[in-house]
Amino acid sequence: MTALLKEHVAEALTGLLVVLVAGWFAFYGWTHSGRGAAANGYAVTARFPNVTGVNVGSDVRVAGMKVGTVTAQVLDAKSFQAVLTLTLDPAVRLPVDSSAAITSEGLLGGSFIALAPGGESDMLRPGDEISDTQGATDLMGLVGSFINRSGETKPAEAAAEDAAK
Repeated sequence: MTALLKEHVAEALTGLLVVLVAGWFAFYGWTHSGRGAAANGYAVTARFPNVTGVNVGSDVRVAGMKVGTVTAQVLDAKSFQAVLTLTLDPAVRLPVDSSAAITSEGLLGGSFIALAPGGESDMLRPGDEISDTQGATDLMGLVGSFINRSGETKPAEAAAEDAAK
């Protein structure tokens, strides 16, 4: 066995290096995906009518700075609203009247939760719910309605009849 190991030291060290690098990638992915962050922060919930583009692991930001992640999402069977669990950095204390809105980084960018701090002196505690929320805007629907309704306010046939008179 030792003779075999002496002959293949380079291969054994290369294999060990590959296993260590794979383990480091797995650890890095776990800690930066938002799934491992639940123990490092406090969780609050928020209800949205539409969460298009937001998934588990999406950023939660205040003033453009990442302060947490979306760690869970479920559909409320009674209200048919999406209930998101947001895990926030414990150093960030937000007032109870803070608001949450789903925003995108641009036309091609990803979506995230933007928190706007309120003015109350009481702060959100673990398990509290953010009640002032705004769901995702359907950009493609807005563009489609703009294209279909641009130009004339009358249907084409009525405009042609008016022109013939």
